[in-house]
Amino acid sequence: MTNKVGLALSGGGARGLAHIGVLNILEQEGIEIDYLAGTSMGGFIAALYAAGLSPSFMWEEALRMSRPRNLLSLIDLSPPRRGLFEGNKIYEYMASHLGDRTFDDLQIPLTLVATNLSTGQQVHFNQGRVVDAARATIAIPGILTPVKQGEQLLVDGGLLNNLPADVVRGMGADVIIAVDVTSKWQLKSTQDRSQHNRHYMFSGFTETVDVLWRSLEIMRTDLDRRQLEEAQPEIVLQPTIPHPINTLTGFTHASEIITAGEQVTIKALPRIHALCASTTLLPTYKEISLLNN
Repeated sequence: MTNKVGLALSGGGARGLAHIGVLNILEQEGIEIDYLAGTSMGGFIAALYAAGLSPSFMWEEALRMSRPRNLLSLIDLSPPRRGLFEGNKIYEYMASHLGDRTFDDLQIPLTLVATNLSTGQQVHFNQGRVVDAARATIAIPGILTPVKQGEQLLVDGGLLNNLPADVVRGMGADVIIAVDVTSKWQLKSTQDRSQHNRHYMFSGFTETVDVLWRSLEIMRTDLDRRQLEEAQPEIVLQPTIPHPINTLTGFTHASEIITAGEQVTIKALPRIHALCASTTLLPTYKEISLLNN
């Protein structure tokens, strides 16, 4: 009897397109995913895959949406209250692919992670309409308006659990492949950032997004480390995504980001195959950390 494989996909904005490359290689290698969990962009891509959309389709769609005109079609500026964007057009876009599917309709068991601002607790979605849960998990504070569901005010799950390896373990996975696409921010000079910003889309929002995203990264870096050590995923993949690709403005680099996901997965294939086929669990999180280098 082979091990049950769980895949945990992290948030990371545009950097999350690397998850498509990971899925593409796993599918080509015949590695079946038994459980999926995702946060933010990782949650949306996990939802698409669980719904039966192929990595090749997602790659083509990412390239289509990387065109400036198509990206601009998703923008609906919010009144100055809870976020830069209202998020209705993004919701419509997600619904065009996920439809009215519920979690029970999915081909792979899926859990999406959001954060309830009313209680300060994680919310794990595994029932109801998938598109509603997907909209909640991508609600980056300050960027997209929160989602109101009953007494809950929901935002990006990355505030509390950006890489839900523990969630997929709780679903029943024997072997966890955790994909971390977050940027380990490095301080750059103001001059260096300004040079890059000239090439970014949405230049009027770049500095705001940069400050918000860096703030989130600082808050959750140590939390991510402690959660990984507790969940003990057997494989941690960290695609090498070049700077200055970041959460919002990196979508125009879709092919480059997806390829980075493929490359890190190819490197890890011998270990992944061994773990998936073994009847006994092999190395732990600390022992396989060399894959991150």
